[in-house]
Parts: sequence; structure tokens; C-alpha cells
Amino acid sequence: MAAPGASLTIAAMNTSIPSSTTSSDEGATLLPRIAVLATGGTIAGAAADATNTSGYQAGVVGVEQLLAVVPALSAVARVAPEQIASIDSKDMALPLWTTLAQRINALLADDDIDGVVVTHGTDTLEETAYLLHLTIKSDKPVVLTAAMRPASALSADGPLNLLNAVTVAAHVASRGQGVLVAFNNRIHSARDVVKTSTYAVDAFHSPEIGALGWVQDGRVEFQRSVVRPHTLATEFVIGAKWPHVEIVVSYAGVSRIAVDALVAAGVRGIVVAGTGNGSIHASVQQALADAASQGVAVVRASRVGSGHVMRNGAAADDALGFVSAGSLNPYKARVLLMLALAAGAAGPMVLQKIFDTY
Repeated sequence: MAAPGASLTIAAMNTSIPSSTTSSDEGATLLPRIAVLATGGTIAGAAADATNTSGYQAGVVGVEQLLAVVPALSAVARVAPEQIASIDSKDMALPLWTTLAQRINALLADDDIDGVVVTHGTDTLEETAYLLHLTIKSDKPVVLTAAMRPASALSADGPLNLLNAVTVAAHVASRGQGVLVAFNNRIHSARDVVKTSTYAVDAFHSPEIGALGWVQDGRVEFQRSVVRPHTLATEFVIGAKWPHVEIVVSYAGVSRIAVDALVAAGVRGIVVAGTGNGSIHASVQQALADAASQGVAVVRASRVGSGHVMRNGAAADDALGFVSAGSLNPYKARVLLMLALAAGAAGPMVLQKIFDTY
């Protein structure tokens, strides 16, 4: 548990700062109404010492407290806060994904809500963002944000990231761009963004094609648009059941034990984080080929931080029954494979078309 002193310090600070959920300005009713859904994470973390940025407890600061330390929000939007969860995002689970996506869809169906911001932990933010990118059924902005330093830290990055996220969600240019990530003054597409550092405040990048744009001092600028289908243009919906899909890794000296165990456990899909261009150790490749012959969907991704996994065609993928993940990393490839299988997609050719599309 976080030390009591840390929580008390944050609470005391909040009592002297007006909440961003209300405003006395007559023009406030003309501002966009943005729902802020909190799920926990480092942005809501606290430690006993303001210089401690690693030994903290995530998710202990409530959404009202997060908003209260950013009074500038009242000039940007009418904020409607809601606490969805209070977890460390390393513990993100499929039922919470279902809850979050369904709640966002319900909010965006309300004419009084103009957009949604989700505060999230950094560890699995890219996976949650891509899931929402494929399953939200609205063109209204959905923006995720987070922090690398807890709320109790000296120079915490959460407040500015939160302000920027709400600013992006309230901006007309964000509409129709799919799910976005606002972090360290950059705006990323949920499909492209990945976490690239364990400690730096500039921890998120889009390695292949770069950020969509930027946000600073209230100004939002998009320098490109999202091309691949998302949100309203996808066939995916959040349902009650998630197909069992796991990830294995190829490396020097790897055995087929993990693949065989997963097949025996009844998985419906396996994503392999291959070396280089999705290459797979011979022992694991044979195990995966055996799995594919039994109807298990097999997707080749790469453990490398950027680049594309090219489909090998009849010489390999077609013969083995494998699917290429393209530029998706293994974790996002797992998200897409789960959604595709849940939608009834079957067979490598059908799945390959889905991966080529999204």
C-alpha cells in the first residue's frame, strides 16, 4: 500500500483548487462535454516520497482528485468524471476491456457527450487503445492518456497529459480519427502507438510512420489522418465471450513445449513473436504448423520494435497455414486475432485479409 502521507498530501492540495467539473462562467455551457473515465495506472499512483518515481502504488488516486489539480480544464470542456476501475494496468483483464468498451459506446450514443478521455496505466495502454479503436461505434473522439510519474511525484507528468487529452477530445479535428493517444504533447493513432521506454516521460512513439499531430498550450494540430478502417467501419463488436489466444516467443534454443501445452489447453489462436521478419525457430515452426493443422489460428509477428512482417506466400505461410501480422506488434496482433475469431472469421486466407485491412 502507498504510505498514508502521500495520499493525505494529495488530498490536502486538492482542497484549495476548484474542481474542473463545475464552472461559474456563463460561457461554460457552450463548451464541449467530455466524459473522463479513470481506470487507475501510474497517473493515479502515489508514493510516500515526492522523489520516488518507481516505488509507488498505482491507481490509488480517484478521478475527482486527478481533475482537481488541473483547474485549467474548466476553460476547455465541461468534464463528466467516472471511475471505471482502480488498477495497475499490468493487471488489465478481458472483462474490464468489455466493461470499458461498452461504457464508452453507451456514453458516445448520448447526444450530450461530445467525446471521451480514458486515463490508463502505460503498461497495457497500447493494447486497450487498439481494442477500442476497433470496437467503438462512434466517430466522436476517444482519447487515452497516462503518466510515467505518479501523481505524488515531483514534476508529475499526469496533469499536463490529462489537460492535453481533454483538449484533443474537445477539438473538432479529432472527430473521425478513431481512438487517439495524447502523451507528452504528441497525438498518436491507437493502431500505431507503442511504449518504448521503461522510465522516460517521452515513453510513447509510433515507430513506423510517426505521430498524427501534436497538442500544446491549447493548440491542436493534425499533420496526417488515419487511413485504415476503424470504429464505425469495422465488423467487430464487444461480446460476452473472448476466444482464448496466447503469445509465444521464438529465440535461440527455444523448444516446442509452450506451443504444445497451449494446443492441449484448447487455445483457438497463437501469435508468435518471431525474430527479425517474423522468422521462427525450426522446432517452434513445426509445432505451430502442427497446431494450424488442428485448426488453431497462427499469426506471425515480430519481437523487433518496428517494421513489417512480410507474408511469405506459397513457399512458407500458405503451406504452413500461417497469417502475417504486418506492422502490428505481437500484443496488438493478439487483440485483432481475438476480435476476428469472435466475429466468426476462420481459416488463414480470411484472417490474412482481416490483418491486411486493419
